[in-house]
Amino acid sequence: MTTGLSTDATGPASGADTVRKVLQRFVLPADRDLDVVPLYVDTEPAVLDADKESIGSSRTAKNLNRAALRQSISTGTALHPDAILDRRRLRVDHSERISAGTYFNGFAASYWRRWTVVEEVTLDITVSGPGATVTVYRSMANGRSQRVDSATTTEEGVNRFEFALSLTPFVDGGWYWFDVVAGDADVVVEEASWVADVPADRAEPGSVTVGITTMNRPDFCAKLVGQIGGDEDVKALLDEVLVMEQGTQKVVDSEFFAAAEQSLEGKLRVIEQGNIGGSGGFARAQFEALRADRSTYVLFLDDDIVAEPESILRAVTFGDLARRPSIVGGHMFSLFSKSRLHSYGEIINRYRFWWMSPPTVETDWDFGARNLRSSRWLHRRVDVDFNPWFMCLIPMQVVREIGLSLPLFIKWDDSEYGVRAQAAGFPTVTMPGVAVWHVPWTDKNDALDWQAYFHQRNRFVAALLHSPFPHGGRMIRESFNHQIKHLLAMQYSTVELRHLALEDALAGPEHLHDDLPTKLGEVRELRKRFSDARLEPDPNVFPPVRRAKPRRKDMDSEIPGRASQYLSAVKGSLRQFLGTRPLSREFPESAVPAMDARWFRLATLDSAVVSMPDGTSAALYQRDPELFRDLLRRTIEIHERLYREWPRLSQLYRDQLGEVTSPQRWEKTFAASKEG
Repeated sequence: MTTGLSTDATGPASGADTVRKVLQRFVLPADRDLDVVPLYVDTEPAVLDADKESIGSSRTAKNLNRAALRQSISTGTALHPDAILDRRRLRVDHSERISAGTYFNGFAASYWRRWTVVEEVTLDITVSGPGATVTVYRSMANGRSQRVDSATTTEEGVNRFEFALSLTPFVDGGWYWFDVVAGDADVVVEEASWVADVPADRAEPGSVTVGITTMNRPDFCAKLVGQIGGDEDVKALLDEVLVMEQGTQKVVDSEFFAAAEQSLEGKLRVIEQGNIGGSGGFARAQFEALRADRSTYVLFLDDDIVAEPESILRAVTFGDLARRPSIVGGHMFSLFSKSRLHSYGEIINRYRFWWMSPPTVETDWDFGARNLRSSRWLHRRVDVDFNPWFMCLIPMQVVREIGLSLPLFIKWDDSEYGVRAQAAGFPTVTMPGVAVWHVPWTDKNDALDWQAYFHQRNRFVAALLHSPFPHGGRMIRESFNHQIKHLLAMQYSTVELRHLALEDALAGPEHLHDDLPTKLGEVRELRKRFSDARLEPDPNVFPPVRRAKPRRKDMDSEIPGRASQYLSAVKGSLRQFLGTRPLSREFPESAVPAMDARWFRLATLDSAVVSMPDGTSAALYQRDPELFRDLLRRTIEIHERLYREWPRLSQLYRDQLGEVTSPQRWEKTFAASKEG
């Protein structure tokens, strides 16, 4: 550690072949939103959870520890909003302690150690005011922290400190961060940065084409564009911001658009095309960036996010210094509960070919209840297979070598692309400190509504391309099991959509582009035939709940064990060969809340009013034995066919992948979508 003025962050450092480069800056909430303060500055103590080695192998002990992890340890202390002086300056009141060991201001050392050329980092921090102590800490992969170094201000004026910190001990995980403790007077953190001496040929920042696909979210999209244009440092990296307009409610008609357009000073272009989905929009961004041939990266952003602009700078910097061209993605926080981390990395279980969080990750994590320094699992590095495209930075070198997105409309375009890039030698890194706020997937109904078609078809397309197992591993059996559950739950529209999805996957890759502009309409028309797909916002539309013979006990809201679920499946299957209770044709037998609408409960009913997960509507489910038997027969037939044809079909998809994802083929689809 040295005291005094350091080398300028943009000037040369020691050695003629290196340049000092800012990796990450200390930032604070732009609007002083108290809901997000715990992601930036922490006023709570660290209370580390139990180590797995001390818990042992007892299932009971593991379950108790898992429950304890979810308990809030917050003491209720909070940072006063007036302490946030601006975007980079923070006041620490006398005798108070704040920690920057937080999601946005901790330095995720293990990721830099694993994926970049950086070997040593320097904390450069400036504090004004006397008697303040700056202490640097590091953590290990198991979450235990260690004090590394410290310094104390001695003057009323500005005090600047540098702490040189090695990245060597971060092979498996760990962070750096700093705490500031004020003495008898208030002090101000004037600025702080994590900097490094990097090879001179890596110092120049790459440039970015931003691609935003939008569909009838004009205000949301315009505000996002304004966020990007409102940050001068981000704007300096931009070659162009592309908004792929695919809706009928135009972003240019938003009251926020004029200011957003002006903020980008000529770097915004709105491209109107037909509704060819997220994959069509993001592929257009890749296509336009390839054609312009000037950007280092293309950055995908969803249109319904709130961005932390600093995340864009961090993603680009990380990509610039990566050992090899790497896709750099961000995490997702909930737009409705902003301190809750919804997604912290995604992998593909290759046997099931299903996306999931890595086994070491805790989902839906609330930083307002348990901070970073208290959570062991957050200190272990998490390696991923792909990053969802709500925020994802892709090097143009990757696009040139592996092609554009698959024409999948929605679902699995991002995950397939990550797996494809990985196979070509391009890793994906989901980077802590890089994030957006987004509507969580858990608040959507996409496994049952029209999106069920795209879930099913696109998952099988991706597996046919990339599964290392004969016949896709467990996929066919799992798909069949899900069909049976949907049948027992009277979700006939979902069964029919999933059946159509398999038929289209069996038709081969040559139909993917042709189906892109028309399939959504076909799917929605098909759903209209089924009562379980007719959503009604007014609960009075449905008849009152009535049964000729009341049930002996109310429906249990607890999740039954595996044996009970198996028994429900057997009983539910046998009931399909019996007639329905007469009164169930006129009145629903139960009103089932969305959180209780599980197949093993619905299988006991002949009719029910079932509410949707977003709370806006409900649908009438009615058991139909004849329809059940027809769908069951076709389900058996198509899964048998899929098993037989898998080897031939898989080879066909792999042989045609290059042509399907080529810019030339996509160009035809863009033109056709606009004409339609």
